[in-house]
Amino acid sequence: MEKSPIIEVAKKACPAVITIVISKDLPEIEGFYFFPYGDQNFIIPKVEKGKREKTKIGGGSGFIVSPDGYIITSNHVVEDKTADYTIIFDPNKKFESKVVSRDPINDIAILKVNAKNLPYLELGDSSKIELGQTVVAVGNALGEFHDTISTGVVSGLSRYITAFSGLTHQAERLRGLIQTDAAINPGNSGGPLVDLDCKVIGINTATVIDAQNIGFAIPINYAIKDLEEVKKYGKVKRPFLGIKYILLNNEISGKNKLPVDYGAFIVRETLGESAIIKGSAAEKSGLKEFDIILECEGKKITEEDSLSRLLQEHKVNSEISLKILRNKKEVVAKVKLEERK
Repeated sequence: MEKSPIIEVAKKACPAVITIVISKDLPEIEGFYFFPYGDQNFIIPKVEKGKREKTKIGGGSGFIVSPDGYIITSNHVVEDKTADYTIIFDPNKKFESKVVSRDPINDIAILKVNAKNLPYLELGDSSKIELGQTVVAVGNALGEFHDTISTGVVSGLSRYITAFSGLTHQAERLRGLIQTDAAINPGNSGGPLVDLDCKVIGINTATVIDAQNIGFAIPINYAIKDLEEVKKYGKVKRPFLGIKYILLNNEISGKNKLPVDYGAFIVRETLGESAIIKGSAAEKSGLKEFDIILECEGKKITEEDSLSRLLQEHKVNSEISLKILRNKKEVVAKVKLEERK
């Protein structure tokens, strides 16, 4: 028998890694018909009015982090609030789950199932990861191959990427990522990246299309804070400023003849609405439309370090300092952050 630390990791990790099946109530399809257009035929589903059926629309992976049923996965796996999410432990063991927390900024979600004495994984410390260390990715590859493991090393740290969701096709900017050459495939999203002690150091989140051996994982330390708050308060408490804004860059600033090419430019999205939410922390602190927030607690606001991400570093009810450019003059505003409802 081969003696390998990877074998021991697989024995410990696989029982705690689960499959998430995404389903929705959709019109029942009675059949299909062809619609000719030009020299092509388009296939169009035929549905009967009033008839609906639960239809699987996708899937992903996750992992149990407590014996009483808390599960961590990627936010983009469970981002559809109108869908149902079924947790599959094995073909004969399924649970309906509740999404108790979504963190789109860090692409993390926490689910809960009503169960006890479940196998679970211990969480490690992603701040201690070293370049070149051996890692194992576990998940449900391609939505078909359960308990798939792949090995590799930490290829890079603190990576910044723009990722696209396979379901909604929305773009998310993710930062601080772990890069690995362990294979991460569609369906692996939400599964754990573990070290040789079988402690979770990351959440598998993205891969680069048309590239080999380039995958990314969210550092687990991002999720530990969320999990602690969910267990304590039943939800994640997020700070809320109360503004609508766009992040500036060279192109946007150049087209609009703005004096700086970085910062958060406070501006309404459509006519008839307000850029400052009434009664919010922003209104109470005197922020105004067309202000440009340059810094948050001394940190420069850029596309890589967005305002929303920098706000997550502070607690609800804490007071922060914002450097603002208003009418070509820099001013400082003190803001007491409130809780996002």
